[in-house]
Amino acid sequence: MRPASIARKTHKWLALLIGIQALIWAISGLYMVVVPIEIIHGDHFVHLHGSQPPLALDKVRHDINDVRQSYNDVRSVRLKPLLDEPHYVVEHAGGLTLVNAVTGRERPPLTNEEAERLARALYTGKSAVQSVTLLAEVPAEIRGRAAPVWQVRFAGWNDHTIYLSPITGDLVARRHNLWRTFDFVWMFHIMDYAERTDVNNPLVRVATIAASIVMLSGVWLLFYSFRRRRAAAAR
Repeated sequence: MRPASIARKTHKWLALLIGIQALIWAISGLYMVVVPIEIIHGDHFVHLHGSQPPLALDKVRHDINDVRQSYNDVRSVRLKPLLDEPHYVVEHAGGLTLVNAVTGRERPPLTNEEAERLARALYTGKSAVQSVTLLAEVPAEIRGRAAPVWQVRFAGWNDHTIYLSPITGDLVARRHNLWRTFDFVWMFHIMDYAERTDVNNPLVRVATIAASIVMLSGVWLLFYSFRRRRAAAAR
């Protein structure tokens, strides 16, 4: 097979593959442009501020210094409202502990009913709670977060889902179907087909090499075509 024929076929088939990926880039990019990023983030269905009543400092009876002395290697202590009472969130060598600022006693993890109550307070919509589940392992859509975590799902086409820390009651993440679609098309957009957590995706390098081959073979065919025309004109 002549070099020109090899270059032509290589150029054609690689350009087809790259063209398919370019179409995927265009479609996925269109989705990411059309749907506002604020909606993707889920800002529209969660009260980011004001979901809890104001911190009642007059209810605080337990001194913060007593809290610090009760744990080894305390890294931080913050005061937050939780279910109508102030609590200390203590980060120490053993992890996180929630201490009731009124009684001074450690608070047990959130119950099913408490997690639902907190999620309802955060939720701006009117849909009913579909399920409340304590997950021992985090799902892929909130990968990177720590387990266990409360998952509260609301009814409706968009499947609004709120994740809460069972220790502190803090909002861990919020997800919905528009976010999940975004996450899916983003995978195609960055060609992350094999491993979602692989930052140095080898497919991107392959695509770069393929595009370089298409470009070089196209340049070679361009000069080859000019050379053939000059040879034909000289006859």
